[in-house]
Amino acid sequence: ARMAEPAFKTTGSKWLLPVSELLGFPLDQVNFLACQLFALCAAFWFRLYLSPRHANPLVRHAVATLLGIAFLIFCFGWYKILVRPACHVSITRTSLKCVTFVHSSTCRYSMLTAMGYLTVCQVSRVFIFNYGILSTDFSGPLMIVTQKITTLAFQLHDGKNVRPSLIEYLSYNLNFLSILVGPCSNYKDYTDFIEGRHISRRLRLHSGTCNGQNGYDKTPEPSPTDSVCRKLLVCSGCMLFFLTVTRSLPIKYNVNADFVSRASFLTRLTYAFFSIQAARPKFYFAWTLADAVNNAAGYGFLGMDENGKPSWDLISNLNIIGIESATSFKTFIDNWNIRTGIWLKTVCYDRAPKHRLALTFILSALWHGVYPGYYFTFLTAIPITVAARAVRKSVRHLFLGSRVLKSGYDILTWAATQFAICYTVMPFLLLAVDDTLVYYRSMYFHVHIISILAAVALHRRHKPREPSASSAPCSAQCQPVHSNNNDKVD
Repeated sequence: ARMAEPAFKTTGSKWLLPVSELLGFPLDQVNFLACQLFALCAAFWFRLYLSPRHANPLVRHAVATLLGIAFLIFCFGWYKILVRPACHVSITRTSLKCVTFVHSSTCRYSMLTAMGYLTVCQVSRVFIFNYGILSTDFSGPLMIVTQKITTLAFQLHDGKNVRPSLIEYLSYNLNFLSILVGPCSNYKDYTDFIEGRHISRRLRLHSGTCNGQNGYDKTPEPSPTDSVCRKLLVCSGCMLFFLTVTRSLPIKYNVNADFVSRASFLTRLTYAFFSIQAARPKFYFAWTLADAVNNAAGYGFLGMDENGKPSWDLISNLNIIGIESATSFKTFIDNWNIRTGIWLKTVCYDRAPKHRLALTFILSALWHGVYPGYYFTFLTAIPITVAARAVRKSVRHLFLGSRVLKSGYDILTWAATQFAICYTVMPFLLLAVDDTLVYYRSMYFHVHIISILAAVALHRRHKPREPSASSAPCSAQCQPVHSNNNDKVD
């Protein structure tokens, strides 16, 4: 796949082109970072000077929407914003109006409309850029908007929300806090935030769990400053890692002809592992910064933790420690792109009558775009997930009787999980068919083969055991992947 020429890098603002040339970063990345840093400052202003005490919800909705649209225009230009996201929102709102008045299948029509429009735009993106890879482009906001409008449509169908007004609908979809990189959040949580009920409602829940002591009305409203500073520190570490390590381990080198032909299998496997590890911090950076922006505005309060300290992780999109220490495929995808995983579970997995796992992974691939690498990744994830479930059900209980055995099992499963993830997501980063096939041939398709054989062999051998008092915790942990929002993959 050919990279796009520099002229096609962005159709957004050229104001920061001198900065782009000075730093050696693509202009689309510089524009994105500038908008997110401006959003961080605007978020503090929004919380302090445009709080519900000082402004009514209509003003807060309007300001959040206008700032979001301004960011879109700055990053991607007038044409792409007016033609694509604006059409996307208006078309799906037309379908959404019918959700509460027509047959229950109308919400599915909203889903088909939103995904269909997104797919058309993704196809045009590939055609226009000829498989050129942009780090940021108009498809990102479209993907977030698609999640939001379909989430809202199904929540309306389920009776969990009231139908929003036009300004509420626009604000939810286009607000500056999440328009560029997300995350997708529940509509009710967002309106509670705008109307000033977001924190008090969760403090009230915390007060109820404390037997009425220290009532929420007597508890000072927690400040997000510590959480924002901590998340910005993580962002700084990720940026430093990207500048010093990630650039020295390019993903494309995995399919370099000389490297593939001359390096041994173990060398290729080792490089693949470390190059994938090095690729993660850019995702950590983008999602953590987005989380910090929402927190700075006063959004994202989850409640008080077990130590009585405020937690601001309601809409966090990842758990870095959980990702890096994952000892199962399930645990990894539980902690990666969390909000997208919840969306997939809500709109697909929990509603599909059969073949739920396959349909969920296919929807995830379609939502990401039309690059072939996405489909290689998510289709490969299906047998790996099935095999991981079978291994956990059939083997894990044999290692729980001894701390030493359990520690050895955890180390082994950590290594297996990390290498399986590396193998699975490589096409996601390579994108093209030729590069993907070169990589999988160099790996001898070993994960595909092992996963399919393990799934077939253990499926036939495994027989459900009668639960006992001593095995009850294990049984709870060994539930199918969907029981904890974990059919989420990115």
